[in-house]
Amino acid sequence: MGVHIGDRDEKAARKLWNSLPPVYRQCAVAYTDFWAAYGAVFPCKRHRAVGKETGKTSYIERFDNTLRQRVSRLVRKTLSFSKSLENHIGAIWYFIHHYNESLLV
Repeated sequence: MGVHIGDRDEKAARKLWNSLPPVYRQCAVAYTDFWAAYGAVFPCKRHRAVGKETGKTSYIERFDNTLRQRVSRLVRKTLSFSKSLENHIGAIWYFIHHYNESLLV
């Protein structure tokens, strides 16, 4: 899985695209919302902009919900909320690595 934590601009979309493993950039199709930055960066053969009604974005939506539930520091109204961007990024990376490892078992 590829990850980039940051804004939703063209620069960030490029970093997200570059974070994907090369085999995914060559073979996989990325389903995204209609944000213009994705269309500007992702190659046409590897990108499909779709609405939520298609169900194509349901996997990432489910992952986002799981991330919010398991990384409590991302939710402002918890005792473990952190104001440090580095702590947020570290917690997200830790969760992603643990999540991916659990899928391999």
